[in-house]
Amino acid sequence: MLDQTVAITPPGKSVPARYAAFSGIWAGRLDGTFEGKLAVLTVSPGGQVTVSYAWGDMADNKPGIADGAGRIVGNTLKLGRLPNGADITFTRQPDGTLAGTYTLAGQTYRGQFAKQ
Repeated sequence: MLDQTVAITPPGKSVPARYAAFSGIWAGRLDGTFEGKLAVLTVSPGGQVTVSYAWGDMADNKPGIADGAGRIVGNTLKLGRLPNGADITFTRQPDGTLAGTYTLAGQTYRGQFAKQ
C-alpha cells in the first residue's frame, strides 16, 4: 500500500474548490473486499491531476502501486489507464466520499472511498 513518503502538494489558490476537493489520500474497498488507496498528489487549475493508486489482492492481480495522471471533468476524476490495464474513475458524492469504479479484464468493481 502507499507508504508514508507520499507527498501531497496542496492545491494553489487558482485551483477551483470543486477540483481542490479531490486533493489528498482516499481509502476504500471495492466490492467490500478489495482494498484500495488513491493519493491525489497535485491538482492543476484546469483539473489535471497526478496520482498514485495502490491496491491489495484483486482476483488474479497481485498487490501493487502505480503512478499516473488523470483529469477531473465535472465531479468525476478519470485516471489514465494503469500499467496493469485497469481503468479507474472516482466520482464525488454529496456526502464528500468518492464512488470508485475499477475495471480490469472485463470485470468491474465498485466501492466508496473516504478521505484519510
